[in-house]
Amino acid sequence: MKILITGGAGFIGSEFVRQAVSAGHQVAVIDKLTYAADKKRLSGVWNDIEFFEGDIASHDFVMSAFTSFRPESIVHWAAESHVDRSILEPTIFMTTNILGTHNLLEAAKLFEIEKFINISTDEVYGELGESGSFFEDTPLAPNSPYSVSKTSADMLGRAYLRTYGTPVITVRPSNNYGPWQYPEKLVPVVILKALADERIPVYGAGENIREWLYVADCASAVLEILNHGRVGEIYNIGSGNEKRNIDVVKAILDLLGKSHDLIAFVKDRPGHDFRYSLNYDKIANELRWSHKINFDVGISNTVNWYLQNIDWADGKLHDLRQYWAKVYQK
Repeated sequence: MKILITGGAGFIGSEFVRQAVSAGHQVAVIDKLTYAADKKRLSGVWNDIEFFEGDIASHDFVMSAFTSFRPESIVHWAAESHVDRSILEPTIFMTTNILGTHNLLEAAKLFEIEKFINISTDEVYGELGESGSFFEDTPLAPNSPYSVSKTSADMLGRAYLRTYGTPVITVRPSNNYGPWQYPEKLVPVVILKALADERIPVYGAGENIREWLYVADCASAVLEILNHGRVGEIYNIGSGNEKRNIDVVKAILDLLGKSHDLIAFVKDRPGHDFRYSLNYDKIANELRWSHKINFDVGISNTVNWYLQNIDWADGKLHDLRQYWAKVYQK
């Protein structure tokens, strides 16, 4: 299959590219190469892919890439994805996540592609209390600029399905972690700060709960959806591995042999959702998919990867320190 993968130099997108190439697909990647992207993530498959550098918010660029590659299917990972950055700079999230998705859907309609896998997020559902889970038919109730932009992209895809017959499948994964994640998200921030014996910022009291999905499991689920998912359907991708943020932080500190005294509680994020939890019976029952990596194994793998690739992570620190100063306030 000829697959055009947007955001393929990103954290999750690159893992999907590697798996798609390994599965024998013909792959082209679109990526703007923003601060969070890196061609190094694709070094092992670079000679097996076509690469188009550009911005999906540009209609002309998107049409040029489609004309050149002529994809059969699209897997749309490209997005501005960090909630904290969306609070500081929401405009770029609206531009990339909404306008960019619109341009891709227009191209998909024109080129009559076979499947459009629209990657959404569990954050479109809003938040939960102590109990319950989100199902695919749970009403959408986003709370941050990021989740609003992703909800708009999610709904755009389903609107094109209904209005134009564009063969969209919507995918809503839970919180990803693993190797190659840019160090603005919780897990790599904790690893890098702990290694430097720096104070580790934790929002509020660290009680917020996320469902943690290892990146390789997420990519494998989307590949299964691409191959066998039904057009028009929505699929949640979860793991059942729910953890409080404070427990994630402590687990990483324990793996690194660092004191919990490094934890510094900071002012909570505005509008911070309390808990996410996905019911993923649909993908389990229809496609026989289940996650393979539990949290204990996944977080150990992740910590070990950063220890073995510390030069890559350290190379990101200069730009991040100014960002951290803006975001984390005591």
